[in-house]
Amino acid sequence: MAVDYNPYLLIAVFLIAAVLFAVAPLFTAWVWSKKFSPKKPGPDKNAIYECGLEAKGDAWVQFRSEYYLYGIIFLIFDVEVIFLLPFAVSFTGLPIGAFIAMVVFLLLLVEGLVWAWQKGVLSWK
Repeated sequence: MAVDYNPYLLIAVFLIAAVLFAVAPLFTAWVWSKKFSPKKPGPDKNAIYECGLEAKGDAWVQFRSEYYLYGIIFLIFDVEVIFLLPFAVSFTGLPIGAFIAMVVFLLLLVEGLVWAWQKGVLSWK
């Protein structure tokens, strides 16, 4: 006698297991903190700790966008090395299409570098 199972039963079991896998550690940590953590509120424990110094003034500081652009350009040209290294290692075994694709890639990067240079992003002020 064959038993017919619902085809979605396995998905439901996996869904329940996934939710339990995520919730069980959180629930265990919450129970542990309620049962074993000492309750000692006070001004020292509730104070904001920042490098051992009391916070002074406003936390909002003006951030210069040039630093952000400089970092993004660094990341772009840093990732370029990741793409160039496998190409350089297997250069002799690649067809002409791979060479043309890499030349187009390098031309786009050079275009971005020229744009950044013209905009003055690379000049440190």
